[in-house]
Amino acid sequence: MTREEAEGLIADAGRLAPGADFPLLEAAIACAIHDDPARDPQGVRDLAAAGLERLAARLRRESQEEALAETMSGDLRLSGDLFTYDDPDNADIIAVAQRRKGLPVTLGILYLHVAKLGGLNVAGVDFPGHFLLRIDTPEGPLALDPFSEGRVVLPSELTRRALHAGLTPNVADRLDLLMTPAADRAVLIRLQNNIFARSAAGRDYPRAERAALRRALLDPQDHRPWLDVATAREGQGALAGALEALARAGKLDQGAALAARVHRERVRLRLN
Repeated sequence: MTREEAEGLIADAGRLAPGADFPLLEAAIACAIHDDPARDPQGVRDLAAAGLERLAARLRRESQEEALAETMSGDLRLSGDLFTYDDPDNADIIAVAQRRKGLPVTLGILYLHVAKLGGLNVAGVDFPGHFLLRIDTPEGPLALDPFSEGRVVLPSELTRRALHAGLTPNVADRLDLLMTPAADRAVLIRLQNNIFARSAAGRDYPRAERAALRRALLDPQDHRPWLDVATAREGQGALAGALEALARAGKLDQGAALAARVHRERVRLRLN
């Protein structure tokens, strides 16, 4: 798959209507190929297929949450990268499938794909600072942490984490809010946000631009990714491209027009 073909697949996924069956794993693979086309993504699909086979066997004798956690962390050996957390490979689904370690949201994509094909009711949770999963069991919803081998996160721990992330006590005590399911599209966008932030902080502006562009393709009505595309292009000295991205942001959201105009004038001054 070429970078152009991957970009087309991401754009197709972004055009799906809300509520449509979002191809999370294939879209995540396309995002990884868009970042670095010189790789074979088949290992990701093979790993997911092995996970589905193991999950089906475990569900015959284990609870849903135990079966999912043991399949992904025990059988597939997926875990959080504690020692090289900032390694860019941790945010790349192809590299994670090879290394068997990564960030919570990258691991979570594999969990979500296997769980849903296995008939489990699992969704991402856009928890502040640390991506989690929600699994609906006969006993009620539970929070799982894909970074910590899929272990159950108790309500008291959720509240503690929410307070630590800066949420107010009246919100941190509301488990219904803390465990609100996130759409699969939002999960993949969160991963691209992560890549953009890390790349921009490290001044890897080409990678930051690609991540921001993928966000724009995944959510074509959101003006904010184009502002980030502009920032990344400006960091590379591509000022004409930055102006084009700012113009796109202004067209999508007139509320952003003033900020985009100020940014655009600053870039235009650099051109003259």
